[in-house]
Amino acid sequence: MPYICNDCPRHCRVARSTTPLPGKQLPGYCHCPSEPLAARAALHYWEEPCISGTRGSGTIFFTGCNLRCCFCQNSRISQDGYGFPVSPLQLRRIYQTLIRQGAHNINLVTPTPYKKAILDSLQTPLPVPVVYNCGGYESVETIHELKGKIQIYIPDFKYMDTQAAARYSDAENYPEIAQQAILAMYEQVGAYQADSRGILQKGVIIRHLVLPGLLKNTYAVIDWVRKTFAPNQVLFSLMRQYVPCGQAARYPEINRLLSAREYKKAEQYLFDSGIEDGFVQEKASADKNFIPLFDGTGII
Repeated sequence: MPYICNDCPRHCRVARSTTPLPGKQLPGYCHCPSEPLAARAALHYWEEPCISGTRGSGTIFFTGCNLRCCFCQNSRISQDGYGFPVSPLQLRRIYQTLIRQGAHNINLVTPTPYKKAILDSLQTPLPVPVVYNCGGYESVETIHELKGKIQIYIPDFKYMDTQAAARYSDAENYPEIAQQAILAMYEQVGAYQADSRGILQKGVIIRHLVLPGLLKNTYAVIDWVRKTFAPNQVLFSLMRQYVPCGQAARYPEINRLLSAREYKKAEQYLFDSGIEDGFVQEKASADKNFIPLFDGTGII
């Protein structure tokens, strides 16, 4: 039977077919089937140090997204539909392969369109933490359903500016939704904890990508995190890696790299805020060479 999907804040409530239909666009905002599509499963070394560690994060990049970020670095899979079918049983086997390769964790990137299959694949606990790596545009109900299956949440917190959220990601209500989702994530897993090697075992990492010309938006995100969480509760990752990708050329104001002055000001604002738990990025991170190769590695 088709899966009636109400898993994200879009509340499409459409009947999603099990598999892609050749030559046809599937219904719903994300246009995804209920059975997962994925484009890469491999050890990944470019996450935060407490996630990648020395052996890498066992990362599965899923196809589809419930946002339309015009600048998305992964647009080939997030919006263009590139990927290969993988069943919950196959997912379980992929997790096991990555763990045998030494993965510190299993890192599910943009998994929201496949919540049901993800839950099926995690019926038996894994010997490493499971990471839910998402855009922050999440349903609180879905977060509740993931309880006990996910140990680490890595949500983006892209916007406090509703106009920017609407223009660049087609989600005017993003600030409200992301705040509610992040609070639900924290309520579920609690304060972050790392092992003796500094590898995160549970907790929340809030990521924020600084966008060109939107420093006030960045300041507002930092302010919210500072006011909402006490020291040692969550980690905050201020990201400099913006490179115009996807459809960014249609938006001239963000069709450029972040300037050194912009990131320095964002970084200083973070330091002045008193937030000490987290990460900043080097200028070299803004390089398309860091975008993974989506070629079916580990899937086909």
